[in-house]
Amino acid sequence: MSSTKSKLPPHPVLTEYYDDESGRKEKVKQLFDSTAGHYDWINKVMSFGTGENYRLEALERAGLKRGQSVLDIGCGTGILARHEIDIVGPEGCVLGVDPSQGMLQEAVNRGVESVVMGRGEKLPLKEQQFDVVSMGFALRHVADLMETFTEYLRVLKPGGTLLLLEIAPPTSRIGYHAIKFYMKRVVPFITRIGTKDKNAQLLMAYYWDTVEQCVPPAGILEALKAAGFEQVERKVLYGVFGEYTAKRPE
Repeated sequence: MSSTKSKLPPHPVLTEYYDDESGRKEKVKQLFDSTAGHYDWINKVMSFGTGENYRLEALERAGLKRGQSVLDIGCGTGILARHEIDIVGPEGCVLGVDPSQGMLQEAVNRGVESVVMGRGEKLPLKEQQFDVVSMGFALRHVADLMETFTEYLRVLKPGGTLLLLEIAPPTSRIGYHAIKFYMKRVVPFITRIGTKDKNAQLLMAYYWDTVEQCVPPAGILEALKAAGFEQVERKVLYGVFGEYTAKRPE
C-alpha cells in the first residue's frame, strides 16, 4: 500500500488536554488505563442501557456471519468483540486490538480471549488475515485516518468488510446543542458522581470534544475511498450514530 498519501488527523490538537501528538497518545492511554474499570458502567449510563443492543444490531446489519474471522480494533472492554464472538461461533475467530493494557484486561474478563496490544495505524499483524475489520467509537483516537485506513485495507482479505461505528453531532441546531449539553456537561457530571474518579470525568469531557472537533462524515468517506476501499457507505441512526461500511476490492 502507498505510504505517500496525505496525512489526515481525525481532529486538531486539543491543547486543553495535551500539547502535541506524542502528548495525545500518552494522555489518551493514561485516561483509558486509569478508567478501564469504570468504562462499562459509564457506557451503560451514557447510552441509557441501549449501547450493547445497538452494537449487536449494527453487526447484524453489516452482515457478520458464523465462521468468519474478525479483527476488532480499539476493542476497549470488549463489548463489540464479545458480540462478534457469539455471532461467528467456534468455527470463527475474533482478535481484539487496543493500545490500553487496562482496557485489554477488561476485554479478557468479558471473555475475549484473543487480544493484542496495538494501534490501528500500525497493526502488528500480517496482511489479508480477516473477513471483517471493526472499530466501535474509537476512530477519533487514531493519529491519522489515511494511515489507519490503509492498515485496515492491508489486513482484510480480498472482498472483506470494514465496519466503523462512530458518533457525530446532529446537523440540526437544536439537536446539536442538546447533545452537546448532554455529552459535555451531564455525562461528565454523572460520571464523577457515580465513579468518584476525576480521570473518568475528564475522559468523558474529552469524549465530546473529540466528537465535536472530528473530521466531518464526508471527510471520513472520502478518506476510505482514497485508501482504496469500495462500496463505501454511511448509515445514520437517530441523527447521531454513523455506521460506515466498505469493502476491500476482490
